[in-house]
Amino acid sequence: MAWRVVERRVGKAGSLKQRTGRQREWDRKYGEGCWEVGYLVEGGFISQEEALETIYYRSYAQHFEQHPDDLEELIRVAKILRNPHAQATTGVDLQVPAITDYLKRNGLTVQGREVVDIGSWEGQASHALSVRLSPLSIRVIGHPKMTLEQYWQDKKCLAVWGDE
Repeated sequence: MAWRVVERRVGKAGSLKQRTGRQREWDRKYGEGCWEVGYLVEGGFISQEEALETIYYRSYAQHFEQHPDDLEELIRVAKILRNPHAQATTGVDLQVPAITDYLKRNGLTVQGREVVDIGSWEGQASHALSVRLSPLSIRVIGHPKMTLEQYWQDKKCLAVWGDE
């Protein structure tokens, strides 16, 4: 038994209502607990949870290693990080947890006084840093011509557990 991809390009997670509806449909179609959203990496399927570490977190880590000025500015300016798009749409926030985890793992804390958006909403961003740290700007690890957002949406797939 193994994971078998049954749908490619699953697309954006959407709002809480949209996610719940799709998950219910997958439960009906494939059986509760028998499906998983994830990615094909080096020919094998990995869960989205695993991809958060190996792709999402590592892409931000790579960005901070290649752009230490962004990290320094973030630490100096920010008091609170927020994802305005996720707040406005009840969408999933991946970038703030990835950055927060990076800071924590590296013994760093924000020391500023401002709320810094990671990403934008309706063309508005709190800082230039907001755009530079958006998944629309971050290059995905191992795929330098693709942004993290492109990879995360375009490469997402649905797999079911069963015989090959």
